[in-house]
Amino acid sequence: MTMPRPRLTFFYIVEPPDYQILACTLLASIRTQFGPEVKAVGYCPAHRMEELHPAVIRAHEIMGAELRAMRTEGMWDTPYPHGNKIVAALQSRDSEVSAFVDSDVLFLRANEADNLVKPGHVSCSAAASMTWAGQEIWDTIYGAFGMKVPAERMHLMRRSPEPVVPYFSSGLVVFPEDGATRFPDVWYDTARTVDRIDSLDMRRPYLDQMSLPVSILRAGLGWNVLPEEQHFILGGKLRGAPLPEDREIFTVHYRRQKILKEVGLHKVARGMLKAQTGVSFVRRLTERPDLVKAAE
Repeated sequence: MTMPRPRLTFFYIVEPPDYQILACTLLASIRTQFGPEVKAVGYCPAHRMEELHPAVIRAHEIMGAELRAMRTEGMWDTPYPHGNKIVAALQSRDSEVSAFVDSDVLFLRANEADNLVKPGHVSCSAAASMTWAGQEIWDTIYGAFGMKVPAERMHLMRRSPEPVVPYFSSGLVVFPEDGATRFPDVWYDTARTVDRIDSLDMRRPYLDQMSLPVSILRAGLGWNVLPEEQHFILGGKLRGAPLPEDREIFTVHYRRQKILKEVGLHKVARGMLKAQTGVSFVRRLTERPDLVKAAE
């Protein structure tokens, strides 16, 4: 019997030492808020697969997710670990839509694919800020592809008193898998080209984000700007502030465990992990297997 093609696959980075642990909490939140219908795939650089903690492998088994190796060595002119998300995007997935999500993200409320997917578009949120460069860089970036800077302007999520050229976070990027040319192929080609523009300072670690809007247009797609509630970026000017109580925040991008604790969400994260695996700390899956018999 042929299984139906999944509509949505979430994928993320699972890399030792830290991202592999964060990824398990992320996965628990995916399963809690989106259910078993969505696929989930964690990617680890091939040369580091043997370093994965056995508990991380067990957690993915329990939560019905795959762990896949990807070749990252030699994918950039010089080593660029931050570009692993683009390399992960390049990998083949059998679903209508894929959603890359940073490992330091947590889904907080019951959600569904329709809130993230728009046909013919790449869904992503406004970036938090762009303090590292002036707006003149867009002339250089778009000019490298013989393109004009878009006339559209938008406010960034934080620190954006004036509207700016569209600039997006790469912490949650949802894109169609179908089409004559896959969006990830265009993103990778665009990023490598931008990475070779010597006149651009600060290309790294912002390469994935500075190449994202031009990649969307080069792929013949539009951008679907997700509401802040679907990708609420913590830290920065909001450091120490609680989550807004007058809005339903579906997703937080916490960036550091310390920030997760500051807003009181670390217990929420542990609770979802325990509900899905039987343990509040993923390493206990192999250190204390007696704790997880209920999850078998």
